[in-house]
Amino acid sequence: MPVSVATYASLAEAGRAFADRRTARVYSGGTIVMRAVNEGDTSFDTLIRITDRAYTEIAVGSEVRLGGGVTMGAIAAHRDLAFLAPVARVIGGPQVRSVATVAGNLFAPAPYGDLAGALMALGAQAELAGGGRVAVDELVRGGGSRALVAAVNFPRPQGELRFAKVSRVRPKGVGLMSISALLPRGGGGGDVRIVFNGMGPHPVRATAAERALSGRAGDRQAIERAAASAAEGLSPVDDALASAWYRREVAGVHLKRLLEAR
Repeated sequence: MPVSVATYASLAEAGRAFADRRTARVYSGGTIVMRAVNEGDTSFDTLIRITDRAYTEIAVGSEVRLGGGVTMGAIAAHRDLAFLAPVARVIGGPQVRSVATVAGNLFAPAPYGDLAGALMALGAQAELAGGGRVAVDELVRGGGSRALVAAVNFPRPQGELRFAKVSRVRPKGVGLMSISALLPRGGGGGDVRIVFNGMGPHPVRATAAERALSGRAGDRQAIERAAASAAEGLSPVDDALASAWYRREVAGVHLKRLLEAR
């Protein structure tokens, strides 16, 4: 089936077109959608291309705004986004990072979606082209899935964002899992957010581990309890990379290493 490309100069116009046409997909960076085109996916017949400058802009103040079309390469190179650079740098190789985008990563199927997990840990919200916001946590579960993501917004972190990707092939193999953790600086009290990617169909918060660390992020006993409960409530699956059993067994090991890192 032929696929047409429709180009829009404004996010508002693109958002309306995407909402109105159920057989359209957004061409953001193309790393996912062009593979579907090449494989003959017949579920869509139109690609929506966006040329609005706001779609590729980065703004950093007390709140960080990343346009949906911002690439991993742009994040890795931005001096005020050093806390996100370790995540962006492990998403594919240089060619992929030059085109893979923020919005695309939010909808990337497992085992991809490492940036989406980090954004969840940061408490990010997706800004929709038609107006309004939805938490990234909700978006990756399917909430607002027919809305075009114009940008993501989150408070500039006061705590420390830690990230680890577990892969059998380095430096850029597909991850068995990745872990993003937002921790209070100095290991003291404060909110803790821990997100696993690769432990289910989409990134998911490890709420049992978060409770174990609440107010005691640097405490060794609290870290032990968090590691022991890391996989609680998560639903990993068997795939070509690893079994669900293996993922449950190693989740706590890798979380403990991340929390104890200095």
